[in-house]
Amino acid sequence: MEAENQTEVSEFLLLGFSEDPELQFLFFGLFLSMYLVAVLGNLLIILAIISDSHLHTPMYFFLSNLSFVDICFITTTVPKILVNIQTESKDISYIGCLTQMYFFMIFIGLDNFLLTLMAYDRFVAICHPLHYTVIMKPQLCVLLVLMSWVIIFWVSLLHILLMMRLNFCIGTEIPHFFCELAQIIKLACSDTLINNIFLYVLTVLLVVFPFSGILFSYSQIVCSLMRMSSAGGKYKAFSTCGSHLSVISLFYGTGIGVYLSPAVTHSSQKSSIASVIYTVVTPMLNPFIYSLRNKDVKGALGRLLSRAASCP
Repeated sequence: MEAENQTEVSEFLLLGFSEDPELQFLFFGLFLSMYLVAVLGNLLIILAIISDSHLHTPMYFFLSNLSFVDICFITTTVPKILVNIQTESKDISYIGCLTQMYFFMIFIGLDNFLLTLMAYDRFVAICHPLHYTVIMKPQLCVLLVLMSWVIIFWVSLLHILLMMRLNFCIGTEIPHFFCELAQIIKLACSDTLINNIFLYVLTVLLVVFPFSGILFSYSQIVCSLMRMSSAGGKYKAFSTCGSHLSVISLFYGTGIGVYLSPAVTHSSQKSSIASVIYTVVTPMLNPFIYSLRNKDVKGALGRLLSRAASCP
């Protein structure tokens, strides 16, 4: 197949899942349901935190940002899936593919950063409780979130600029349900050495280092809990980390399963199914994890819903 310049490639084909027409209605209903649950659940978390002054703390500030990012994260992929199923089309424009990749990288990177910041917040709260209010000032929390946005904005933009220098073949088929960076690089008809080097280096800097920070924070937390003599104090301290640990396990566990599992790597169908858990199920479950395992959030949600029900 003759390689053409990327400016002449107007669209790609997203192969998605099964081509069985009988399954398309099932897929449409499933993805629409998960999308609505994810958006509604995360929106309720944000509204509960904003409306309850008791939740105006660094931990819940980071949680509200995580919920907002999760709404954006799932919105980068699911609406396009629904449109393609409804129109019985697999097309995605070249510009649309780059745009989807750009925002997907931004929001998955922000998820990673926010989980790291939340781990640091728990580390300071448990290991240095007397200095918590001094260290975790509102100005610092806002600055950390803004820095995360700026870093991932420029990193994602550099990825896209490097992608634009690649050539693609006419009729390129993407064995996925969305434009994922590593998949698109593999499909290029030109040399991708620079793209791969940039991808691997930034994966280490922006994924491995933050995850190492999470592991360090929780290793220090465990050491502090071991030194506590009060069983009640241990339970209270650990209960504040339970929801966060659950979200971390879900986020990194499914991500590692998608990118490192040999069975998934060598099967586009299994890769797509595994990616659904990573990109759709995880943002949908996060609100349930925080609302069911966190008494403060559960109480705030109850008060919010009560006020909404009492309004004429």
